[in-house]
Amino acid sequence: MFKIGDFSKLTQVPVSALRYYDELGLLKPAQIDRFTGYRYYSFDQLPRLNRILALKDLGLSLEQIAQVLDDNLTPEQLRGMFRLKQAELQQRVREEQERLARVEARLRQIEMEDKMPDYDVILKSIPAQHILSLRQIVPSIPQIGVIWGETYSALPAAGVTMIAPPFCLYYDEEFTASDMDMEFAYPVAADCTKTIDLAGGQQMTTRDLPAIHQAACTVHRGVYSGLNEAYVALGRWIETNGYRVVGPPREVYLQGSGGPDAVTEIQFPVEKT
Repeated sequence: MFKIGDFSKLTQVPVSALRYYDELGLLKPAQIDRFTGYRYYSFDQLPRLNRILALKDLGLSLEQIAQVLDDNLTPEQLRGMFRLKQAELQQRVREEQERLARVEARLRQIEMEDKMPDYDVILKSIPAQHILSLRQIVPSIPQIGVIWGETYSALPAAGVTMIAPPFCLYYDEEFTASDMDMEFAYPVAADCTKTIDLAGGQQMTTRDLPAIHQAACTVHRGVYSGLNEAYVALGRWIETNGYRVVGPPREVYLQGSGGPDAVTEIQFPVEKT
């Protein structure tokens, strides 16, 4: 019989871990001195401890290890548990490979430009939104500001309050400076069903925008005339990192109205090619 300290040295398992395994019922001491409370372990317990360590090395949680050891799982249940762990590890490997590819792309970019890039791109999900919006073919870039002014001022007049920053969606398949298919969107409360009449017979109506599973996003600070640089950086990142665009991009106007203090986020729905 070994005292817990000696058993710890023999097995190279910390005393704290042995005590924790005891608390969880994974590995109870072979004997506890009823006078001193000392824990004693035996050689017979080494196979069970080795199995605990082997299963832990495979990434199983202690709860799962307890099931494997004590619940008399069927072969099919065991296969299911290990297949699930296999899938988790494969997903983790894929994520790390993608991360490595992004690091390599960043290194190449720094080597070409000899500095950190001006725009950082992140991947994130975009939640579903209920919007009050106007979709329209906009004849020219100056008209964009006119439409924003008209739609923005129409909201308070109709008693509608935005609950998040406004944004626009671009539906054209490629960049164009004329006859742009755009939607001017204002996030509103889920129970809002307002319809707002505008000049020229146009109407703002409510609809639900579905969530975006994955979007490549970057933030531009400053005047809107500089947004092109952000688009170029974002497009380069999407191509370099092996993604493709799968939906209309959005410009989210987080702060300001186009002046030097403006903050705009560009979002491109993407998926891995």
